[in-house]
Amino acid sequence: MAANFEHEQWSSRTAFLLAAVGTAVGLGNVWRFPFIAGVNGGGAFVIIYIVAIFAIGIPLLVGELTLGRRGQQSAIQSMRELTAAEGRSSFWHAIGWLSILTPLIGLIYYSVVAGWTLDYIIATARGTFEGVDASGSEAAFGSLTNDPLRMGIGHAVFVLATVAVVARGVQKGLEKAVRVLMPFLFVILVALVGYAAFTADFSGALAFMFKPDFTKVNATVVLMAIGQAFFSISVAVGAMITYGAYMPKQVSIPRSAIIIGGTDTLVALMAGMAIFPLVLTYGLQPGEGPGLVFVTLPIAFGQMPAGLVFGALFFLLMSIAALTSTIGMLEPVVSFLEEHKGFTRSTVAVLTGLFVWVTGIVIVLSFNVLSGVKPLDMFPMFKDKGIFELFDFVTANIMIPVGGLLIALFVGWMLKPASARDELQMPDNLTFRIWQFLVRFVAPVALVAIFVMNLMGAA
Repeated sequence: MAANFEHEQWSSRTAFLLAAVGTAVGLGNVWRFPFIAGVNGGGAFVIIYIVAIFAIGIPLLVGELTLGRRGQQSAIQSMRELTAAEGRSSFWHAIGWLSILTPLIGLIYYSVVAGWTLDYIIATARGTFEGVDASGSEAAFGSLTNDPLRMGIGHAVFVLATVAVVARGVQKGLEKAVRVLMPFLFVILVALVGYAAFTADFSGALAFMFKPDFTKVNATVVLMAIGQAFFSISVAVGAMITYGAYMPKQVSIPRSAIIIGGTDTLVALMAGMAIFPLVLTYGLQPGEGPGLVFVTLPIAFGQMPAGLVFGALFFLLMSIAALTSTIGMLEPVVSFLEEHKGFTRSTVAVLTGLFVWVTGIVIVLSFNVLSGVKPLDMFPMFKDKGIFELFDFVTANIMIPVGGLLIALFVGWMLKPASARDELQMPDNLTFRIWQFLVRFVAPVALVAIFVMNLMGAA
């Protein structure tokens, strides 16, 4: 397919995989997956999750990477090229627009939360949490969220670091960054798991996470596992369709998708093995979301041997995971703007970063000065949601599931089978037909169910 703008390509399969895994591995792997696995059936939940990864997550990831490499442009331009080549309606351009807007909106609030990890690296290393109890830890977190300057500095540093990487391009920027960051992330993660194994209740944590309890499994738990599998590997967030456009033709999309999905799952499981031995040893209550990381765990760090070092390393791990994700969020936007004449990559990266930083200040203020502002409180779905909660809810519960559903429908029904087989380098065999069935039928049904569950839960 002819390209209107010649984007850089990944120099190797390894570089692509490191970048894709880096985007998939984010803050949610560390604070969400271990908790929901433990309280929703342990091993039973993990089994459902792994089945969902292979039955829904990876097939959709294969589809998204196929769209990217088939189009070889930014998400929007790729969809324009594909709809023209396949003779389909311009309605499907919505996939491209969502693949730009979703990561842009997500980056605005994600970079604010990511900034907390930088603050906590310093706070932990300085001994802020030494001997702290629950009320003290909550007060420490409150002092951060009530301080616009501290939050603003972390947010600004994260945006600046993200822009610095993306502005240098695919090979000189993204590749060089992930070649350093991802191995470092895995080294820290292994060290943290090893430390937890020898100093805390490791066997109890393994039982909490992996002992199957099928009595806790119901329809809601199944949908939670499917939703976690879908969100965890960053399908429909924009990065994968963009990264797919940079993939050399000799790289196997199906094999790459399996490696990405498997590695992302491994990181989530290892994060649980590092966190929950501490939670159980020190009699803490696991809490879903940021509270587990920024309120509960610091109590353990303040009591355990070498807790200052362990805690600082943990928040360094969090910041690396966040940075590799923010890079993947900014790149789709820059890729699109770069295609327009008169704009260099460095220029659009800086301008987009400036927009994210300025808009993110509103998110910072939503925790303090604007904490009482509920912009859409008149609607039941958005009642009691502040500015930060609105950004998070709209992105995670509406834009991403809708984007994933559109990708599944386009790849399964609109993309000609011959085009898909050509890009996947796959004959019309049983494997291809199973993949096509999963994308055409299983994924759409699951995504609609997740979408409805999210909206009903918010109503």
